[in-house]
Amino acid sequence: MQKILEVERLTKEYAIGGVLSRQRILANDAVTFHVNAAEVFVLAGESGCGKTTAAKIVLGFEEPTSGVVVHNGKRGVKNVRPWIDEGVQAIFQDPFATFNPLRKVDRYFFETARNYRLASSRRDAVARIDAKLLAVGLSYDEVAGRYPSEFSGGQLQRISIARALMTDPVLLIADEPVSMVDASLRMSIVNLFRKLRDEIGVSVVYITHDLATAYYVGDRIAIMFRGSIVEMGPAEEVLTRPRHPYTRLLRESIPEADPGRKWQSTVRLSDADHEEFMRSGCKFAGRCPVVMDVCHRVVPRDVEDGPVTVKCHRFPPG
Repeated sequence: MQKILEVERLTKEYAIGGVLSRQRILANDAVTFHVNAAEVFVLAGESGCGKTTAAKIVLGFEEPTSGVVVHNGKRGVKNVRPWIDEGVQAIFQDPFATFNPLRKVDRYFFETARNYRLASSRRDAVARIDAKLLAVGLSYDEVAGRYPSEFSGGQLQRISIARALMTDPVLLIADEPVSMVDASLRMSIVNLFRKLRDEIGVSVVYITHDLATAYYVGDRIAIMFRGSIVEMGPAEEVLTRPRHPYTRLLRESIPEADPGRKWQSTVRLSDADHEEFMRSGCKFAGRCPVVMDVCHRVVPRDVEDGPVTVKCHRFPPG
């Protein structure tokens, strides 16, 4: 199967504190994954786990401390920004922040058509814009001459996706694309990513903390915790038969449609305690319900368990 994107031992280091108390934080710690052609690959985990940092490095918005990113066979450690021109586009979390409120939305499409030389005339540009908007359930007539404030959050996110499609990308990096969209419209956006995968063959890196949408849209999934991928494999396998204790706790924190049950998340999803980044051994040891002595001393290795890779001292079982 063709690999559209390969990320090899990606590491991003930050320094925090003053001159006399400076500490080193690994926002990404040897992160390794790949994305196949026509696949939705999910990077999932709580806030602060490092998934957005990895996406920014892939997009060229940040430089890695070390590691390699390969796109369409081109390798690089620094300065991967030109890859945006070679079939990689981004979808961001807040659709209202994507567009200038004082600028008509269709201007962005015409600007993209001009900058990438996608049309030889205005008529050709309108036809291309209309085709991309139709792919997301809108049309040029619905968008032309209107400002961002005239659209709902769901509509504006669809417009953002259509704009990204203008260059016929092979890979979309979608960072929490439904987290700021009204709950009633989230599944329409998620279904759109599935449609783009199935009908156009676009690959998607879908970044989220929402395991429900991850399960629905993902082909494969990587669960991140404090800068490391702790479990990775087919989305259905990982989320229905989680191996890593952290994945299990995330799975158990998903509310179910049971009005008689009062749910309390077993994972502190807003916890950004930097001490976990600094911990020796397994970074999840401080929370793990099945922690062993070795977990505090030794970093677990990646172990294959069927189609799933898990970073845990309890594997292989027995």
